[in-house]
Amino acid sequence: MLELKNITKVYPTGGENVEALKGIDLHFRENEFVAILGPSGCGKTTMLNIIGGLDGYTSGDLIINGKSTKKFKDRDWDAYRNHSIGFVFQSYNLIPHQTVLANVELSLTLTGVSKKERRQRAKEALERVGLADQIRKRPAQLSGGQMQRVAIARAIVNNPDIILADEPTGALDTETSVQVMDILKEISKDRLVIMVTHNPDLAEKYSTRIVRMLDGKITHDSMPLTEEELKQEREKAQKRTEESNKKKKPSMSFATAFGLSLKNLFTKKGRTALTSFAGSIGIIGIALIYAVSQGTTTFIDSVQEETLSSYPLTIEAQNVDTSTLLTTFMGKAHSISEHENDAIYQKAMLYEMTNAMNSLETNENDLKSFKAFVESQRADENSKLSSALAGVQYTYDTDLLIYTKNVDGTIMRSDTEAMTMELMKRYLGMDMSTMVAMRERSVMGRFSNMMTSSMALWRELLSGDNGKPVNDVLEKQYDVIYGRWPSRYDEIILFVDENNEIDDMTLYALGLKSEEEIKTLMDAAINQTTIDYEVQKWTYEEICNMDFRTILNSDCYTYDEKTGTYTDLRETEAGLKYLYDNALTLHVVGIAKPSKGSIASSNRSWIGYTSRLTEYIIQHTNDSDAVKTQKENPAVDVFTGLPF
Repeated sequence: MLELKNITKVYPTGGENVEALKGIDLHFRENEFVAILGPSGCGKTTMLNIIGGLDGYTSGDLIINGKSTKKFKDRDWDAYRNHSIGFVFQSYNLIPHQTVLANVELSLTLTGVSKKERRQRAKEALERVGLADQIRKRPAQLSGGQMQRVAIARAIVNNPDIILADEPTGALDTETSVQVMDILKEISKDRLVIMVTHNPDLAEKYSTRIVRMLDGKITHDSMPLTEEELKQEREKAQKRTEESNKKKKPSMSFATAFGLSLKNLFTKKGRTALTSFAGSIGIIGIALIYAVSQGTTTFIDSVQEETLSSYPLTIEAQNVDTSTLLTTFMGKAHSISEHENDAIYQKAMLYEMTNAMNSLETNENDLKSFKAFVESQRADENSKLSSALAGVQYTYDTDLLIYTKNVDGTIMRSDTEAMTMELMKRYLGMDMSTMVAMRERSVMGRFSNMMTSSMALWRELLSGDNGKPVNDVLEKQYDVIYGRWPSRYDEIILFVDENNEIDDMTLYALGLKSEEEIKTLMDAAINQTTIDYEVQKWTYEEICNMDFRTILNSDCYTYDEKTGTYTDLRETEAGLKYLYDNALTLHVVGIAKPSKGSIASSNRSWIGYTSRLTEYIIQHTNDSDAVKTQKENPAVDVFTGLPF
């Protein structure tokens, strides 16, 4: 049973509400043929759409088999349209590429009916409307009347309770209209048929009840339900409600949906191919843009990471604001006096540079607190700083004393800078120690130290996370051509250039060249003469068999009971030999060179040691007698016996 109680429908348009239905009250019998008549715009189709669940009402209530639809959800309306309603449209709404049988069968795809049963019921529906011999044809091969009969067969194949027909004969001639109306009248014997039409003659001849509308209201009802009929219909509706609760909710199997989609694609091959081609261009374009974007980002990240590994961000214990000094150095000193342009005047650039250097202030950085902060951030996995750090290295004022024996058997310090100064003093008569001391105390000395640190022969390797002795970034930039990366505190690795070469001065510092060869070179430089030389080479095994010893600073001093002070054993040849023989031996465990495409290329060779050696030196120094004695007597210099 279908009941409409005070149904209203309001359409908001351009700030003004249009009231299509103004309180419709209607009750329908279980089976009857109801014709709704009225002029265009009176609300007939709107009411039909509300009854069919295609449109919602603004107020009132639509009652289906005694159940209110006010709280219906989308799935409830789907079930109602699928099981209780059959639609017959004026424009047929048939799928042109499907056969007549497939069009009718389509209504059953959401009901959970098997394919065999769907086909059988579709054939029976077509036979009922007189199209049993047309099931293989397509809609374009049928007449208008035949297409409308296919639409009727599609509407009744689900065996719905209600058939809704919107102007079913509007596009048909008179003879065909009569045929369609005969079918609808036959259907109305066992179910409710509601038809909207402009043709009063057809309504009078075929319908059992006529409802007239005007301006959204019902003006006449030829056969309304009596109280007794209303009571009986409601009792029947109660039984129908119990049956409808057992009906399955609308659903379509994956196989059915896939089959329909595939058939639709193959039916319209040209459109499918064009759509696929256009879609492919879009997808490929987006993929290319994404790939280029990701590739560029990855490349930039990689270059930044490699660059920072060679030229890291450095935070020192002291920093100096050099902006004024640099401005002056670049020749931008301002004029010191006002004058006319009648002669040549002095521009005091050197005076201002000297004043700028003397007025520079050194600021102290709290590295202890900063180190604690960095460590806490690295331990926090959710920290943005943790993910941005490729590696952290702490350097200390530890002066490594690395010694080796050259080919002459002489014990020498393996330090290119110290050896260069010694050669200049010995052969050129230039004592650089005073200049070095002045440089260390000056502001410019700090810049010089920063430059020379990258040229040092012995450098600490950037350590990795989780206690790994070598950072992954460093391993990516260098290829180990022999041996392996160091892992212990007493293991080192030699770095050569991309051509497996080591310069002369470094070879001398490594003990692979004699002092006599260097003297010959210095003499040639002084006398401005050319000398011949032959290319020398060493096997990987020879390099890894080299003997390096690190003498700890704290081990260089011994206590003199006569003076009560500590003396430096390095001042005597016997003392140096004793220190060398008892020093920590460093083993060359590998040889590496810059990998192809690496920006870490260097023309200078160097030797890398792990941070574990630094930790070993610090720990060993703290345990030495000289350091312990100095800590016990902080006011007196234990090396001179004089107060600080």
